[in-house]
Amino acid sequence: MENHLVMMCLVPDRGSGENIARALVQERLAACVNLVPGVVSTFRWEGEVKQEDELLMIIKTAAGRFEAVRAAITMTHPYDTPEVIALPIVEGDPKYVAWLIENSQ
Repeated sequence: MENHLVMMCLVPDRGSGENIARALVQERLAACVNLVPGVVSTFRWEGEVKQEDELLMIIKTAAGRFEAVRAAITMTHPYDTPEVIALPIVEGDPKYVAWLIENSQ
């Protein structure tokens, strides 16, 4: 199986997440984006420990799309340094993977 990706990105509010998700899917950079509410993030920023309510974007995309997705997110994301990370999909239902490829290339 090719190295397809699950990417993750946190957003501060539903509107930001919906706008980014819609753009990624419309541009065929991602086959699907899930927006998961209820995330509480604890992190160090500018020397302080902070805690914020956020939403998690789970982005499914084809191999080789990381840089294009990252660029699209950072262009519209409200954070100065958005989290944009990726994990490889090492196994998947063949029909789902075929759909993922078809809709993110």
